[in-house]
Amino acid sequence: MHLVELTPRSVAANAALDELLLLRAEEGAVGESFRLWTADQYAVVLGRGGRVESECDVDRCRRDGVAILRRVSGGGTVLQGPGCLNFSLVLSYERGAAYRSPVASYAAILEPIAEALRRRGVAAQVLPRSDLAVAGRKISGNAQARKRRFFLHHGTFLCGFDVERIGLYLKHPPKEPDYREGRRHEDFVTNLPLTPEEMGDVLNEVFRPSKSDWRPTADDMKRLREIAEKREIRIPQIS
Repeated sequence: MHLVELTPRSVAANAALDELLLLRAEEGAVGESFRLWTADQYAVVLGRGGRVESECDVDRCRRDGVAILRRVSGGGTVLQGPGCLNFSLVLSYERGAAYRSPVASYAAILEPIAEALRRRGVAAQVLPRSDLAVAGRKISGNAQARKRRFFLHHGTFLCGFDVERIGLYLKHPPKEPDYREGRRHEDFVTNLPLTPEEMGDVLNEVFRPSKSDWRPTADDMKRLREIAEKREIRIPQIS
């Protein structure tokens, strides 16, 4: 697995890079990859099937200049911003039978992370089917996109994130896991007692990527821009 160190500035470009790495793996150009990134601006990111009007406050996003975009993977809508550490994996189904199953692959990826956190005194557990939680409060959400030979798994970890902001831009989700029990965003999610750098060390320990010699070509960068533009949702201005 290769460590990809390219980190675009915007949330849209980072989401696009995840998608590009999956496409390039399918094309035989990159192979398995791992990367970490953080955002310095807030943005709402919908899952592949998310509905803008029912999942986020469009008027407030417009007023505050918060971008809205759609990622290639499924799952629910999230707020990106400072204090949110993101990790991305592009993995081959050749790793084993568990990775060919969406359900089993979440467990195969998340259980080792939970175990590594427990060794550091953080009582993390995997909750159905794609969350990590501590004492029933979510610390990490995860999602996947699948192709013929490879799949993308990416997730977030809250490490000093302003959880009060989530309810400003996101509505209560139309679907929720049973363990949420109807709680508001700020009562449901919580931060890890780790810095983004410390959480990055945990993930590097679990996945042990080797430094990559992959460098994006001019064509890669062109495709990256095209994907980012396609995924950004334009919010009409009020006249």
